[in-house]
Amino acid sequence: MNLPFEPQRQTQDYQASDAAHHIHAFVDQKALNAEGPRVMVRGEGLYLWDSEGKRYLDGMSGLWCTQLGYGRKDLTAAAAAQMDQLAYYNMFFHTTHPAVIELSELLFSLLPKHYSHVIYTNSGSEANEVLIRTVRRYWQVLGKPQKKIMIGRWNGYHGSTLAASALGGMKFMHEMGGLIPDVAHIDEPYWYAQGGELTPAEFGRRCALQLEEKILELGAQNVAGFIAEPFQGAGGMIFPPESYWPEIQRICRQYDVLLCADEVIGGFGRTGEWFAHQHFGFEPDTLSIAKGLTSGYLPMGGLVLSKRMAEALVERGGVFAHGLTYSGHPVAAAVALANLKALRDEGIVHQVKDDTGPYLHTLLHEVFGNHPLIGEIQGTGLLAALQFVEDKGTRKRFANENDLAWQCRTFGFEEGVIIRSTLGRMIMAPALVASRAELDELADKTRIAVDRTARIAGKL
Repeated sequence: MNLPFEPQRQTQDYQASDAAHHIHAFVDQKALNAEGPRVMVRGEGLYLWDSEGKRYLDGMSGLWCTQLGYGRKDLTAAAAAQMDQLAYYNMFFHTTHPAVIELSELLFSLLPKHYSHVIYTNSGSEANEVLIRTVRRYWQVLGKPQKKIMIGRWNGYHGSTLAASALGGMKFMHEMGGLIPDVAHIDEPYWYAQGGELTPAEFGRRCALQLEEKILELGAQNVAGFIAEPFQGAGGMIFPPESYWPEIQRICRQYDVLLCADEVIGGFGRTGEWFAHQHFGFEPDTLSIAKGLTSGYLPMGGLVLSKRMAEALVERGGVFAHGLTYSGHPVAAAVALANLKALRDEGIVHQVKDDTGPYLHTLLHEVFGNHPLIGEIQGTGLLAALQFVEDKGTRKRFANENDLAWQCRTFGFEEGVIIRSTLGRMIMAPALVASRAELDELADKTRIAVDRTARIAGKL
């Protein structure tokens, strides 16, 4: 167990120094400086403590990544042992090392058998940066260098580096310099907000057919790949209708376009399957991975390649001019290896699928199924989203849904639970080791935050 943290400085001192030196992610920095950030100092299991001693149930696994929760001694021991033995070496200069080899052996024992190779990175954003060059290089090797265009989805998220934000479909990021050539987008499969009078199945097929229309518009001979998250994470934890992915896969195969799945959030047990594409029943050509690979204990990501891609690149590609200083970092690899062993050997992924995942969703439907503010409950495994709605009959959303959701998030912090707001949706994704009692606490504190928000919205 982690010992309580005794701050050596006052919270206000930490906050002042933070304001003097940091620009935080996705926030108005001037406003944050005036408010002062929470200073988190300790974690244990699903819980965090701030510098004032307040405890929070982390309903978001950090940023969807602490699969095993906080304070796992086996992961810290793996890091320490590897640091003592080989703290760093690279995968340049015709070298490798045991930690990364053993990690890959385990990783590919867990992956479907049509994958064979991986390029390790430091994050999901980097994995998607590497994806673009790798996909384009693959088509060059096959004698089709004109196949360069990547197609993504509006409101998709693939990272915040330049190319990754261009692949994503968040327009406010594009307006801040997040665009590159040869990237196109189609609509997201968000039935509740955009489905109109169509059934979910009809809407799913219609959204999928936009991919075919876009490929034909751009010319199939020019399109390299389609990238999407199996479910949209940062865009609102949106699950597509069941009709969506089979049609997407058919289109990609018909027009010889690589199907690239961003598994940065969905991978490593979150849905109750090892990888989210397995839950949805499709077979991507590439997988972008990160987050749950190390349970967030150290930065690490990767781009997983199908056997057909890897064979072309290895047997026919010659020199591939790519490389990262910390690709396959020994300490990160050792932690990832310990993390995956724990997920496998402790039966955690099976537990999410067969026990805690179904329990959470039964619980959420009991608590929020008839709530006047909630129009839809989506998710599977240990991830869920609550859709705010003004009129359930028409699926009319609040004009100020962003403000309401942000207020609900703030109420959550006040109640001691961390949940995320995106557009008009409240998102939760607790650590995969969550107990039923902790899921009860998550639902109860979230209910209080939602009730407080409903009163502001005039719904209670």
